[in-house]
Amino acid sequence: MTTIDRVLIAGATGRTGRYVVAEAAARGLTPVALARDPDRAREALPGTDVAPGDLTEPGTLADAVRDVDGIVFVHGSDGDSRPDSFERIDYGGVLGVLRALGERRPRIVLMTTFFVTHRDHFFNEGGHALDWKRRSERLVRASGAPYTIVRPGWLDTGPEGEHVQVEQGDTVEGSTSRAVLARVLVEALLHVDAVGKTFEVFSGPGSATTDFGALFAGLRPDAPGALDAVADTAGLPPSAEPHRVITDLAALRTM
Repeated sequence: MTTIDRVLIAGATGRTGRYVVAEAAARGLTPVALARDPDRAREALPGTDVAPGDLTEPGTLADAVRDVDGIVFVHGSDGDSRPDSFERIDYGGVLGVLRALGERRPRIVLMTTFFVTHRDHFFNEGGHALDWKRRSERLVRASGAPYTIVRPGWLDTGPEGEHVQVEQGDTVEGSTSRAVLARVLVEALLHVDAVGKTFEVFSGPGSATTDFGALFAGLRPDAPGALDAVADTAGLPPSAEPHRVITDLAALRTM
């Protein structure tokens, strides 16, 4: 396991983020809630350290990331109906934090979603949510930070249970409880065997998973320098991306 104390959580007051805050504290870490509204965050998460910052305002993020050892992204644009919300929040929030870090490269765990590579899925209608989440993954891989990318299934929709199933290749559909997802995200932050890996996670009945080191060790790492995960299918060619996305990736690779 790696030595980590202060962990910035983007999306800490959300439905999944609250579980992550509790799980991080239970593992002896110091969770720090990134909050656009600090007073609301303190009310929602009593006793939790709060760092003011808005993922859609990059200039507010430098102080928030200054003294953290790790970052967990569980943010999202749910409830924001503007057509560019996935670009501004799901992608732009990751970009803003990575830029605010400057040359620092703390441990990063990014939550996206299963089927993120399925461009024809209905998730991708309208604001192209899947494309922008996949682009956020590429930002993290391009940054050079030690990372883990976790793609959960349908949240809190399946049978209860603490058995964790991990897959790679983005071909399996399933459900994931938020409590189990939070455990996976925090354990991924702590285990060196999770570094450089991208995987889908599902949960359900069966014996509770306790050996996360073995779970992560059984996964294939992403290829060094690759923008996509090790078993991902082709699609969303980097060369055909919007110019601003290509520029963002190039800039991160030179930081």
